[in-house]
Amino acid sequence: MRRGGLIGFGNVAGRGHLPGWQRRSDAELVAVAEVQARHREDAAMHLPRASRHDSGEALLAHAALDFVDICTPPSTHAALIEAALQRGVHVLCEKPLVGGLADLRRLADLAAARRLVLQTVHNWHHAPIVRRTHELIADGAVGEITGVAWHTLRTRPAAAASDEGNWRVNPGVAGGGVLTDHGWHVSYIVQRWIGQAPLAVSACLETRRHHAFAVEDTASVQVTFPAAKADIFLTWAADTRRNWAEVSGTAGVLQLHDDTIVWQSRRTGEEQRWVCPPPLSDGSQHPDWFDAVAAEFVAGMEAPPASPTNLAEAWWCAALEAAARASSREGGRVTPVEPWA
Repeated sequence: MRRGGLIGFGNVAGRGHLPGWQRRSDAELVAVAEVQARHREDAAMHLPRASRHDSGEALLAHAALDFVDICTPPSTHAALIEAALQRGVHVLCEKPLVGGLADLRRLADLAAARRLVLQTVHNWHHAPIVRRTHELIADGAVGEITGVAWHTLRTRPAAAASDEGNWRVNPGVAGGGVLTDHGWHVSYIVQRWIGQAPLAVSACLETRRHHAFAVEDTASVQVTFPAAKADIFLTWAADTRRNWAEVSGTAGVLQLHDDTIVWQSRRTGEEQRWVCPPPLSDGSQHPDWFDAVAAEFVAGMEAPPASPTNLAEAWWCAALEAAARASSREGGRVTPVEPWA
C-alpha cells in the first residue's frame, strides 16, 4: 500500500483527484495540506483518518510518505516539487507543472538522479473522445497527418475555490491566462497525435472581453512541426462553451465535435461517426479521467520509466507557451521552440 499526501484541497483535489484515489486499493491518502481553514475542514470530512497540515512544507516535514499529489496554484509548484524530491518522495502534480524551462530541467534532472517519478496530470489524454481519436490515428484512419486544428471556447475561466478571488486571472499566481490554463492540455494532445517535436510557433495573445483581467483571454497559435502544422484557438471570450478539433491527413479527416467524431475518407468520401461521451466541454474537474493518470503514476513508482514520456510532454507544453509568448510580444514573429534533450 503506497502512502500519499494531498497538497491543496480546492476544487480539482476534492472533486477531481480524491474520488480516483479512493477507488484504488494500492494507494491511500494518509495526509492532507491546505492553507485555508475552511478547506482543511472539508478535507477532514472527506479524509477523517488523514493527518492535516496548514502547508505543503509542514506535511512533508511530519508525514512519512511514498508520494504527494500537488493540487495547488501554479506559482507554488516548483518549490513543493523540489522539497518532495529532496525527501525521496514521488510527485504527481497538476498542470502546468512549472512555468519556466530552467525549473523544469532542474527538477527533471533531480527526479532522474533520485530515481523518482515526477509526473504531470495530463488527464485529457484519457477523455474518451481524445483516446478514441488517438486509436483511429494509430489505425491509419487519416494516413500521414498534415494538419491539426483545435478550438476551445469558454465564456469565462473556470472557477477557483480560493477565498481571495480567482487565481487563474492573477499572473503572479497562474503565470498567464487562457494560453497557460487551456493551452497546456492542447499542447500535449496535439503533440501526441502528430507524433513529432514542434519546431516553431507564431502567436497572438489578446484581451477581447475580460479587460479587468491582467492576463490574456484569447490566444491564436500556429505551430510548425517537421511534416505538419497545428492551428490552435483558445478563448475565454466566447458566447458559448464547446470544443472542436480536426485532424487532417493524406487518407482522411477526423472532426471532433465535443463528444462526437466524424471521419471522412479522402478516397471514397465515405463517412463514419462515433459518439464518445461526455463532451470535452462538460465540467472542469473530470474525475473519471483521473483513474488512468493515477494508474500510470502508481505503476511508475514500482518501476520508474527509462524514457519519461510525460516529462517530455510537459517540456513541450512549457516550451510552446514560452515561444508563443515571445512571438506575441514581437507581433507574431515565427519563434523557434526550445528542444527537449
